[in-house]
Amino acid sequence: MAPQRFDPAALTPPDQAEALASGTHCNPFSILGLHPLDDGYVLRAFIPGADAVDAITPDGRSIVQLAPGPAEGVFAAWLAAAPVSWRFSARRGDDSWIETDPHAFEPVLGDQDLHFIGEGTHLRLWTALGARVMCHQGVDGTAFAVWAPNARRVSVVGDFNAWDGRRHAMRPMGTSGVWEIFLPGLPAGTRYKYEIVGADGRLLPLKADPVGFGAELRPATASIVRDLRGHAWRDAEWLARRARRMDPAAPVSIYEVHAASWRRESGSRFPDWNDLADQLVPYAAEMGFTHLELLPISEHPFDGSWGYQPVGLFAPTARHGDAEGLRRFVDACHAADLGLILDWVPGHFPADDHGLARFDGTHLYEHADPREGFHPDWNTLIYNYGRREVANFLIANALFWLEEHHVDGLRVDAVASMLYRDYSRRAGEWTPNIHGGRENLEAIEFLRGVNSAVAAHAPGAVTIAEESTAWPGVTAPCAEGGLGFGYKWNMGWMNDTLSYMSEDPVHRRWHHNKMTFGLHYAFSERFILPLSHDEVVHGKRSILGRMPGDRWQKFANLRAYYGFMWGHPGKKLLFMGSEFGQETEWNFEAGLDWGALSNPLNAGVRRLVADLNRLYRATPALHQRDARADGFQWIDGGAAEASVLAWLRHGEPDAPPVAVMSNFTPTPHEGWRIGLPRAGRWIERLNTDARDYGGSGVGNMGAIVATEQPCHGLPCSAVLTLPPLGTVILEHEGG
Repeated sequence: MAPQRFDPAALTPPDQAEALASGTHCNPFSILGLHPLDDGYVLRAFIPGADAVDAITPDGRSIVQLAPGPAEGVFAAWLAAAPVSWRFSARRGDDSWIETDPHAFEPVLGDQDLHFIGEGTHLRLWTALGARVMCHQGVDGTAFAVWAPNARRVSVVGDFNAWDGRRHAMRPMGTSGVWEIFLPGLPAGTRYKYEIVGADGRLLPLKADPVGFGAELRPATASIVRDLRGHAWRDAEWLARRARRMDPAAPVSIYEVHAASWRRESGSRFPDWNDLADQLVPYAAEMGFTHLELLPISEHPFDGSWGYQPVGLFAPTARHGDAEGLRRFVDACHAADLGLILDWVPGHFPADDHGLARFDGTHLYEHADPREGFHPDWNTLIYNYGRREVANFLIANALFWLEEHHVDGLRVDAVASMLYRDYSRRAGEWTPNIHGGRENLEAIEFLRGVNSAVAAHAPGAVTIAEESTAWPGVTAPCAEGGLGFGYKWNMGWMNDTLSYMSEDPVHRRWHHNKMTFGLHYAFSERFILPLSHDEVVHGKRSILGRMPGDRWQKFANLRAYYGFMWGHPGKKLLFMGSEFGQETEWNFEAGLDWGALSNPLNAGVRRLVADLNRLYRATPALHQRDARADGFQWIDGGAAEASVLAWLRHGEPDAPPVAVMSNFTPTPHEGWRIGLPRAGRWIERLNTDARDYGGSGVGNMGAIVATEQPCHGLPCSAVLTLPPLGTVILEHEGG
């Protein structure tokens, strides 16, 4: 046996050595490291560029010198007994360095993790895949794991190995499709990607980690190792009561924000999470909002996508800092009594080479058929929701934000595009489902799966659907055939009312139904009334810019509209800048026009929105029965000729009723009689025409008195003045 002990060619078969050196070996763990022989052990190493390699103990004592093998960089030595642990001391000329052998470590992932990944039920997928900083077998380092079932080889590459895919090829974990490796000594902050050889032997573009927790700032595309351990959360009290904050009976007023452009000089750096915690959080709290909603913060390569074409779903974008900074921001939100909602994009992803597209050389995450897998509106790829591992990846991502970052809710983007197989497609460009229909059955089950998982594993968190069609039961429980969302954006209300408000007041009488039609379905779902980012871009103008008339009338129309909105059933959402009547469209490359607040009209709108929020939160009738038909009652919804709307809001029995009246003409209506349910004083809680808001000051001297004179089918009535282009909110004084 002596030749086998000392002949390097005998210790390492030449074909195996050549495969290692050429980067074509599909499982270097089967040959490198320590392996038993009939008469001892063989220790092999692959260290390209080394002239000599010794195995040493952790304290530096020599174990054995490895001999060069039959291919460059391959070394091997025979050992009579297995060492407990070892490292490699390598030399090249006058240079020397120490390497810890990654092939000396057992797998990090166990059978249970692999089983759950294989069946698509690993709801905490981020605890198994990705780059996880840990102590493994008593050694600090980073464990990498990635799902690439059709790959011939997967390697982790980075500055630590000169981006050489031969150095740290990963171990295939049976039939699970998962590849993993533990790299000892590799710290947080390390850049890395995956080098993947497809089943056809072709080398793919380097891939970012699908479950990576950090990424480089664009245009760079590498993933970055982040240590998610150790944040000392300070929001236990908030989490214990957050469910009540998004309850259908609670006041919910959401400030929608694009974090990169909320406060930013054109071309300057992005605000980081500390900036946003110091500036955005107190501003939103002072304005009386109950929640912040951020446009997508997952890593995305293209600024112009606003985050809606993400590549790194588990990585907070580097534009604002790292995961630890985000967690500090979340803590700041909760300390200020603000919930945090994130826009979440499971509907599609971009085809960038470093992303999920053809991840292992096959259509792994997306459909192969472009009639199912390509989105014509955005030139993006569509997830294959019918593949259990893909659905699991997305559901786990939803839970990741809620669990690891204490986010309070997810607003799911473009739900309609997921529900219909023919969305934005002509005949012949889509394939029917198994029943011959247009419904995307796999997407439906996926959405139900997301909502069921959130309900079960993220107590108090909420999901919100941006769904623009009449799909029934979006907020109905899954058990009753619904999709299981907590809320749905009321896109019909938004489109109708903005269309009405853009009309000249002289023509509004002909469009009166646009302001009343929403009440026919207002209680069919749990709705949020959204004036979102989508309404202030692409030539639509700002919300203020849609209002007709001269400058004063534009602001008066806007104030009246906001009063109408806050008095209408449904939770509220307002995109940044709209709270002070920004006159220009939103520009994602620059900050808001904060200088406009030096103008009294803009400052007045901001004061009005803050007062509306405070009134809404303090007045049970304005929110307790938002999703219930018994919370709303028309006083007069038919005064089309006068462009007047009047209605009642009701809370629980002990809550005083509220009357809301809007006059959408520039003419004040004096001596206007309205029916009311109770006699006595009705306090004018808010008048959008008040001088404090930039209005003309027409009002009712703070109150009106109702007498027992029936009107509008109600037992009492009062005479009041309706201000021009104004909304008045009255509350019964007696309770």
